[in-house]
Amino acid sequence: MNHIHVTIKRLFVYICGLFFLAFGVSFSIQADLGVSPVSSLAYAFTLTTGFSVGLMTIVANILFIIVQVILSKRFSLRGSIVQLMISFVFGFFIDMTLLLLQLFPTPNTFLMQWVFLIISLFLMSIGLFGCFSSKYTLMPYDELTHVISETFNINLGKAKIYGDLINVVSAGVICIVFIQSLGSVGIGTIIAAYFIGKILGWLMKMYQKPLINWMSKTKDGTSKVKEIMIRDEQTSS
Repeated sequence: MNHIHVTIKRLFVYICGLFFLAFGVSFSIQADLGVSPVSSLAYAFTLTTGFSVGLMTIVANILFIIVQVILSKRFSLRGSIVQLMISFVFGFFIDMTLLLLQLFPTPNTFLMQWVFLIISLFLMSIGLFGCFSSKYTLMPYDELTHVISETFNINLGKAKIYGDLINVVSAGVICIVFIQSLGSVGIGTIIAAYFIGKILGWLMKMYQKPLINWMSKTKDGTSKVKEIMIRDEQTSS
C-alpha cells in the first residue's frame, strides 16, 4: 500500500507537469511571437494543414519516436507505446488549454503578447520540472535528446541545442514552403530556447529535493526517496 501511495503522488506530479507544459505551449501560441522549439514542428504542421495543434503534436511526437529508433538502432515496443500514450495525453491537454484560453482576453497589443510569452516560459518550465522530477518516461522530444547525446557521444546540453536547432529549422522550412512565412518560428522561439532552460535549472536547484521528499513519503511517514532516482544529467538550453 505504501508503494501505491508513492506511485499515486508521482503520477499526480507527472500529469500536472504535462498539463502545465501544455498550458505554457498554448500561451506561447496565443502570444503569436513564435512558439518554443519543442512545439515548433507541431505548430508548423497545424499552420500548413489546418488540423488542431493537439493532433499535430501527436504526429510530431510519432516522428520523434521514429527518429529515436533510427539513431539508436534499437526498438522497444513497450517504451514506444508508453511514449505514444504520453503524446496522446499531451496533445489532448494542448487542445483543451487552447480552448480554456478563449476565456482570456486576446493579446491584441504588443505588450500583452509579451505578457503571454513570459507566462508561457514559466508554465512550460514548471511543467518540465514536474515531468523530470516524477522520474517517469519523458516526452518523445526529450527522450530524443538523450538518444542524440548517446549516439553522437556529446553532452546533454549540446544534444539539446542541436535537437532544438534541427526542429526549429525544419519548422521554418515547412512554413516558408507552404505558407510563405516563418509561421511558428519567431523571437519567442529564441527566447524560449534560452530562458526555459535557465528557469528550469533554478526550479530544479531550489525545489526538486523538497518535491522528491514529498513524493517519497508514505502514509506511515517512512521515506522511499531512493526509489525515486534523480537524473544525473540536467537538461539545459
